[in-house]
Amino acid sequence: MADYYETLGVEKNATKDEIKSAFRKMARKYHPDVNKEPDAEEKFKEIGKAYETLMDDDKRATYDRFGEDGLKNAGFDTQGPFAGGFGDLSEIFSSFFGGDFGFGSPRQSDPNAPRQGDDLRLDVEIEFEEAVFGCKKDVKIDHLEECEECHGTGAEPGTQPITCPTCGGSGKVQHVTQTVLGQFAQISSCPDCRGTGRKIGSPCHHCNGQGRVEKEKKLEIKIPAGVDNMSRMRLSNEGDCGINGGPAGDLYVVLHVKPSEYYNRDGLNIITTLDITPAQAVLGDTVEIQTLDGMKKLQIHAGIQSGNMLKIKGVGVPHIQKPSHRGDHIIVVTVKTPEKISAEERELYKRLFEINTGKKPQETLTEKVKGAFK
Repeated sequence: MADYYETLGVEKNATKDEIKSAFRKMARKYHPDVNKEPDAEEKFKEIGKAYETLMDDDKRATYDRFGEDGLKNAGFDTQGPFAGGFGDLSEIFSSFFGGDFGFGSPRQSDPNAPRQGDDLRLDVEIEFEEAVFGCKKDVKIDHLEECEECHGTGAEPGTQPITCPTCGGSGKVQHVTQTVLGQFAQISSCPDCRGTGRKIGSPCHHCNGQGRVEKEKKLEIKIPAGVDNMSRMRLSNEGDCGINGGPAGDLYVVLHVKPSEYYNRDGLNIITTLDITPAQAVLGDTVEIQTLDGMKKLQIHAGIQSGNMLKIKGVGVPHIQKPSHRGDHIIVVTVKTPEKISAEERELYKRLFEINTGKKPQETLTEKVKGAFK
């Protein structure tokens, strides 16, 4: 797999500004409209994928630790921003860095074209067993919905917005600079209409001219079996509503799994510890232990050593894409030396000591004191 840092030509400790600068340079070089080499398109996709990952703190941390496979296992989209195609360079720089950038004559776009709403994030805490077996959660989110009074226009019912006189309805103003590379035009949003191309004389009283209002919404989230801590789910069209009739954004649900007091998780496997007595370790035994599927019998073979591991197959965590496939329950055995024993047990241990070593055990301080008073 490609190294994202190497793809952009930056060090692993590169700042976000350095990553942005590297992306601009590489995007100009490998954009398919500029570079006609057969592998330019694939390189451009890799550049976009690398940029998107390294500019997101959560994605970057996961990638640094686990690589691209770790991103997939954590539920992140690894297709990159250009998996479905490319825009021109000015559109790309506009979406990534804000404002518009162009070469020569800048392209104009309709400021009142439909635009997708913003994506939202919701953090949800669940119990360990809920993550293992899946569950449903009722949640509430605050998001933007289209104003019911003005139907998204931002103008008081019965009135209409007018074309902005400053930008002529384009929503943009431009500043052109001549450089050694040619004419470079930087385009920014119109300060008077804030990029909308329209001015509202009578703002809607319900949404204050915004065209959207914030509302609380209730959702039922179905969490699949097998999710892990920091797993991420995407709920399409549950984010903020679009602008000018555009589609709604998505809602990203980040799951926080509470640690269990009894179970530890390692991938699809569950790990617990089991304390046994020296007698159980020597002679073997059959015990019952708690698993995710209830109490199960476990055979301890004679002569087991402290630190040995036993396994109960198929009672671990379900695979998130194949719930019928489950991991195992691993039991780590610890031979526990008793700190307090009865007089009868002491005599038996003394006899065992003599058999094993061929000598008598030393008297304890308590036994010496008792002997002195006889």
